[in-house]
Amino acid sequence: MADSKRKAGGGLARPVTPSSELAAIVGPAPLPRSEVVSKMWTYIKANNLQNPQNKREIMADDKLRPIFGQDKVTMFEMNKHLSKHLS
Repeated sequence: MADSKRKAGGGLARPVTPSSELAAIVGPAPLPRSEVVSKMWTYIKANNLQNPQNKREIMADDKLRPIFGQDKVTMFEMNKHLSKHLS
């Protein structure tokens, strides 16, 4: 990444626009990546999508499957999948 982008972008604070699939969970407005992750966790916990035997695993429902591209991911893999849905 170029230095000018780094300074102007602000990294986690720079607003990003969610894809239509991700907007179904976090809303369509541009928001910082940190807020996207926070809203994802709110959704995951509200819908009881953590594997009870392994809390690090997130089980995809119909809204998460298009974002993750599979039925379950670890919490560490989630950010990689989210990146594909942010611009």
